[in-house]
Amino acid sequence: MHDELLSLRNLGKTSVQWLHASGIHTRDDLRRLGSVSSYRAVKARGFAASKVLLYAIEGALRDVPWQQLPSPLKDELNRNLSNEPDN
Repeated sequence: MHDELLSLRNLGKTSVQWLHASGIHTRDDLRRLGSVSSYRAVKARGFAASKVLLYAIEGALRDVPWQQLPSPLKDELNRNLSNEPDN
């Protein structure tokens, strides 16, 4: 069975399982929610995701390796994560 999320750069089996358990099943779901809200959804389900997942999701949306995200972008993601209210 084809899993669209597994075909995205940076996302492996465990991160995809966490995303599915959080109600995120497609690239469109990721785009609609954005990386910060998707990451927060995973954390809200109690998964022990590190910030690497946040960067991996952003990299998946941009189709770049998460390690190549520029530091200012990572800083912006972290600010947005800190500023977004808990749901």
